[in-house]
Amino acid sequence: MTDPPLAVVLVSGGLDSCVTAAIAARTYRLAFLHLNYRQLTQTRELRAFDELAAHFQVTQRLTVDLSYMEQIGGSSLVDPTLAIPEGEDGDDQIPSTYVPFRNANLLGVAVAWAEVIGAADIFIGAHEEESVYPDCRRDFFSAYNRMIAAGTRPDSQIQVRTPLIAMDKAAIVRTGLELDAPLQLTWSCYQHSDLACGRCHSCRLRLKAFQHLGAVDPIPYTTGHPSGV
Repeated sequence: MTDPPLAVVLVSGGLDSCVTAAIAARTYRLAFLHLNYRQLTQTRELRAFDELAAHFQVTQRLTVDLSYMEQIGGSSLVDPTLAIPEGEDGDDQIPSTYVPFRNANLLGVAVAWAEVIGAADIFIGAHEEESVYPDCRRDFFSAYNRMIAAGTRPDSQIQVRTPLIAMDKAAIVRTGLELDAPLQLTWSCYQHSDLACGRCHSCRLRLKAFQHLGAVDPIPYTTGHPSGV
């Protein structure tokens, strides 16, 4: 009996990457990749990554330092002088939490590692349904896959897979619950590492999704922001 193919999963430690890993685990052996780019909650996200890797029994793990993204700046996720936006965002406004061309940088590392370890595919938890980030769109990933085909060994045939791309956050949470993904190990807050703030865009999307499903979010939030119904 042949082993399942190997896939690299980009795991930030957040809800989306956790559900993506649960989806990939149904048909692939997993290798977990985590990128530290000096985001404000880097230490907490790395803890989530390690705990998720342990849950999925992933032995091939790689953590890469991309601190140059902090040097480039341009995002409130890496520049503490910029405020993390709270409250509702404008429909077409790209928020300050957008890290310029982040996914292209993260995927570049993933593709290189995939070639080295012989991975068949790369999974990333991007979804365009509720995201205005330009590097979370289908056409971006289609273009990136063409670049991979042009810039890697002909026998590699690596593809970026985006199983959440058409889902909203409620559908992602529902899928995670159906797959019994360890959502309690994830961390989504943009600005706090002990209790989730409940006010940043990431927290609000997450809370709204659990509430829509009549489910309770298993991570802790600050007083005044109940985690679920």
